[in-house]
Amino acid sequence: MIEFHDVHKTYRVAGRDIPALHPTRLEVPRGQVFGIIGHSGAGKSTLLRLINRLEQPSGGKLIIDGEDVTAFNAGQLRRLRQQIGMIFQHFNLLSSRTVADNVALPLRLAGELQAREIDARVAELLARVGLADHARKYPAQLSGGQKQRVGIARALATQPKILLCDEATSALDPQTTASVLQLLAQINRELGLTIVLITHEMDVIRRVCDQVAVMDAGRIVEQGPVADVFLHPQHITTKRFVQESEHTDGDEQHDDFAHVPGRIVRLTFRGEATYAPLLGTVARETGVDYSILAGRIDRIKDSPYGQLTLAITGGDLDAAFARFAAADVHLEVLR
Repeated sequence: MIEFHDVHKTYRVAGRDIPALHPTRLEVPRGQVFGIIGHSGAGKSTLLRLINRLEQPSGGKLIIDGEDVTAFNAGQLRRLRQQIGMIFQHFNLLSSRTVADNVALPLRLAGELQAREIDARVAELLARVGLADHARKYPAQLSGGQKQRVGIARALATQPKILLCDEATSALDPQTTASVLQLLAQINRELGLTIVLITHEMDVIRRVCDQVAVMDAGRIVEQGPVADVFLHPQHITTKRFVQESEHTDGDEQHDDFAHVPGRIVRLTFRGEATYAPLLGTVARETGVDYSILAGRIDRIKDSPYGQLTLAITGGDLDAAFARFAAADVHLEVLR
């Protein structure tokens, strides 16, 4: 749906060229939720705003739904933006207009529907986001989560093919964040929208995204399926995001295991293997003993996963490792 071919963006500041996005190659598959994560200043907002051409690329080629949009004129850009909805961090609702009027605004600006058709479309959208009873209220009368749902309904008004989410949950509390992410996942499933979501929280990526790109200093430093990137991060920036989401200090915790005898390994289980009684089976078959030093079991989008750090002693270690491999469990020897 979206292709970046060496797209880059440079700003001219006080006579100097400041690169915000270095030449970038990126593909966002149709119908997926694609996450972009990075710290402040990493370039993720610039990349997002290039998609709907709110930012003019300094070079490269941008393809949207098979069409080169890099050199679109003003009229072509207006039509493009009707196909790209956007959700903002701070909602950007018009305080003097009702909920229904905020949602109807893009339709009235487009000028393609009659008033009755607009009213019907607004009612449909408010029902979809769970705000059918709030149409006549004003933004000041809504909670943060409700305001963001209005923003989502407004972004869907023109029936876009792409939905851009600019830190859409960072102003919300954890419980409200979960409900908004659940709504976005539902919209993705039911409407088949391609969603591009930027965030600085790995937990948001884990809950809703299919693929992720990690950004640092204007470059994509790692990308791939969320499960692969989250469970086996390669770049130092990615590792830090994972450690922050898991509230760990990464490799520093290995110092705590210095006194623990045996081989220390990390096992990663995915899918149904997460719940299989594998450890007991391997211990009986190979004679090894093990102690669990650390662990977590959770879900990445709809798929369960588990990671266990074990100390293994005695028995036939090679046979135990082969048994884990045969069960499609990823094994890392930490010591």
